Amino acid sequence: MKEAKICSHLSGGKLNVSLLQETMRKDFLNLLQQCEGPKVIIWDEWLAGPVGLVAQHSLLMEHEVAEIFTLPPGSLPTISVKHIIFIARPKLTLMDLVADYINSLRTKQSTPVEFHLFFVPRRSELCEKHLKNRGVFSNLQIQEFKCDIFPVDSDLMSLELQNDFRENYLEGDPTSLYNAARALRTIQQLYGIIPRVLGKGTAAKQVWMLLCRLNKEEQGIGPKGSPTSCIDQLLILDRAIDFTSVMATQLNYEGLIDEIYGIKSSTATFPGEKFVSADDATPEVTAREKKRIMLNSGEELYTELRDCSFTGVGTALSKKARVIKMQLNERHNDKTVQEIKQFVSRLPQLLANKQSLATHTTIAECIKEVTDTFKFQDTINCEDDFLNCLDHEKVCTYIEDLISMKAPLIKVLRLICLQCATGSGLKPKVLEYYKREIVQVYGLKHWLTLCNLEKCGLLKQQSGARQYAVLRKALHLTADESELEDNCYLQSKYTPLTVRLAEHIAKNKGWTGLTDVLGSLPGPLVDELQTLQPRMVRRNSISSENSSSIDNPRVILVFFVGGCTFHEVSALRTISQQEDSNVEFFVLTTKLINGNTFIEALVEAK
Repeated sequence: MKEAKICSHLSGGKLNVSLLQETMRKDFLNLLQQCEGPKVIIWDEWLAGPVGLVAQHSLLMEHEVAEIFTLPPGSLPTISVKHIIFIARPKLTLMDLVADYINSLRTKQSTPVEFHLFFVPRRSELCEKHLKNRGVFSNLQIQEFKCDIFPVDSDLMSLELQNDFRENYLEGDPTSLYNAARALRTIQQLYGIIPRVLGKGTAAKQVWMLLCRLNKEEQGIGPKGSPTSCIDQLLILDRAIDFTSVMATQLNYEGLIDEIYGIKSSTATFPGEKFVSADDATPEVTAREKKRIMLNSGEELYTELRDCSFTGVGTALSKKARVIKMQLNERHNDKTVQEIKQFVSRLPQLLANKQSLATHTTIAECIKEVTDTFKFQDTINCEDDFLNCLDHEKVCTYIEDLISMKAPLIKVLRLICLQCATGSGLKPKVLEYYKREIVQVYGLKHWLTLCNLEKCGLLKQQSGARQYAVLRKALHLTADESELEDNCYLQSKYTPLTVRLAEHIAKNKGWTGLTDVLGSLPGPLVDELQTLQPRMVRRNSISSENSSSIDNPRVILVFFVGGCTFHEVSALRTISQQEDSNVEFFVLTTKLINGNTFIEALVEAK
């Protein structure tokens, strides 16, 4: 019952994301039940958060999981259970850790233990061969936990691939693209065959081709799944077509939390001292410990705040405080026993709302401490100049100052990459100057990082037309102050290119009218139909597009291959929520990212 309450927020949209969670959870519990008796889970640290979105800790305890440990190197205590279960991605470095643990535990354990290995999302022959070479393969019972997708929120799902963009564009490893195609296969098996598929970019085309191949291999005659899908269109977008939206600082509430504190698997971690209250029995303990807060649409106030521009969060919190105060004061007006009884029944929810208000007021204060600094304001002003095509042809004095002060390298690289993206490249002298300054100030070890950024297209020399300048005007990517006031759904002066493409698809039901614009973006175009049984009639299908209305909105699944930001999710969400909108967007991504995490993944390790 508690589990159902925790996850009820996932079923809020036309696409029931809780169905995905229930399917994955059922598969996971079936695997656990095959290991009868008390058991210990040792999992790949990266999977700890995502698997928690499928099966919470309390549910695992109900299924005789005695302890949970993470897989990074380190010693484990003596474990007195019958089953030890390793849960890991198919990576050789993780297989070494599994082998080390098994060899260590075999010497410690006095009672016989059965070792199990659950590969997520599928097993690997290369990893199995590596385990054989390490001499532990015969000790393991190996199975697959085929969890391709993790449910993040009622309109958001993620594959949670750690380094998919790096692996694909830098290392030439297409595994993440195959995983993306498998994830779409899972979506269609659960929700039905998506009749119209659109896409842009090299990775988008590759994912579509892999999906077609999977359909032929697994069924032989075409897509597998119900012919009546609740998804009308699929839009696959390659991250490489729009680096600008990643490099620009997110200015909506949820995006800023991610920029400053990080959001991992719907959970953000804040400094404990900010949450010490006057009635706290142990303030010293609270201040020392990190405060972990779950952030999703299960919380009413967070749902209202997350898509707001941060400049409007204070007003929204003040309004909410007045409403809660008024509701709590109603008890003074209650005269009859029945009125008092009704108030008492509402009291737990009112107190929960009051606590939620206190929590988000504290979070907003933490964010404001950062956004009020000159450093932050100077960075935003620099970004605004780049986004509006001002002073991006020459060396930026602000970036020069940051380098001279030896500011964090990630911040410097992020701004240089933004200047490059909005200038459709950098002039050769400007690019060489930046590279020389970074190597001289930060060290020669970062030369490889600069090479990585060039190989991925984040740093490049100008050549030909200024594509961003054309796109900015054609798709109206930037807005002035008056437009922000008139359009309250805009979270910042910049609207992501990817969102404008999705918006066009929603309004025009295809790429019609965007031919010239799309030619400015890298990579091929995808516009395909998936065959349905001719005798089946679908609601909201492309055959009945003209009947689409506000009362019966179409559903578009936007799949970001290479990661997406919370700003992009919020922008799509707010478009769906407009009064005249006839579309409901759902987002699937290989990973939730921001500019810092994106650059960090491309930095060459020491």
